[in-house]
Amino acid sequence: MNQQAKTNNQKPSTTKVVLITGASSGIGKSIAFFLSEKGYKVYGTSRSPKNTEILPFTMIALDVLKKKTIEIAIEQIIDQEGKIDVLINNAGMGITGPIEDTPTDEMRRVFDTNFFGAIDVMKVVLPTMRAQKSGLIINITSIAGYMGLPFRGVYSATKGALDLISEATNMEVQQFGIHVVNVAPGDFATNIAAGRYHTPVFENSAYKKSYQQNLDLMNLHVDNGMNPLAMAEQVYKIINSPNPKIHYKVGKFVEKFSIVLKRILPDKIYQKLLMNHYKL
Repeated sequence: MNQQAKTNNQKPSTTKVVLITGASSGIGKSIAFFLSEKGYKVYGTSRSPKNTEILPFTMIALDVLKKKTIEIAIEQIIDQEGKIDVLINNAGMGITGPIEDTPTDEMRRVFDTNFFGAIDVMKVVLPTMRAQKSGLIINITSIAGYMGLPFRGVYSATKGALDLISEATNMEVQQFGIHVVNVAPGDFATNIAAGRYHTPVFENSAYKKSYQQNLDLMNLHVDNGMNPLAMAEQVYKIINSPNPKIHYKVGKFVEKFSIVLKRILPDKIYQKLLMNHYKL
């Protein structure tokens, strides 16, 4: 697909076109609704869109693990709209478990989704944005990506890696009028826990007791999390910013303050605070 040629031959609409991966539920769906209400032309994606719900935005098929589906989805949007102004890389999955007990294949699957999947979507969108000489990519990372959390180390690693790749890409593409920013949410009241890969609490595991109590704690944090509308409002502000920052954090005060503490405290003291919080 020659996206640059397609963009040049199309007459783009004046309305901003937004592509949101993982828009069938949770944060992605909330952002899609909010931006649609603000007048944007929004395309949301999921692996298997269901046409049973009437939505103010268009849902199309895209699986971040299958590059061909990424190419087809983006070609469909370019054919229809002539451009993509904003990409919001939101698709992702969680994973929990002690590093020792978690299958390495499952770790790779989460990296393929959260990290390489986001990269593949950026790679397909960037030629169009370069041809436009403008574009905004918002990668949804996580406050967990700023620190290695016990029993969520793999998830932390995927989001931390995406954060660093975004920083590097942002410097590479600014010459083309494109910005890449990260938005790191804390705990939000969504169904993310249902889609996580949970390493089983093995009866003979050395981590049985501590892992089980932390699983209960993680689920409680999600249940008591913030309204996803806060993420939608932050994304809207970023889209309308003429010079967006590189990093944004959206969460409760203690979640955002934990990042500040990591910067200023000695490593062992900070780790002790985390261990006390997680009752380790």
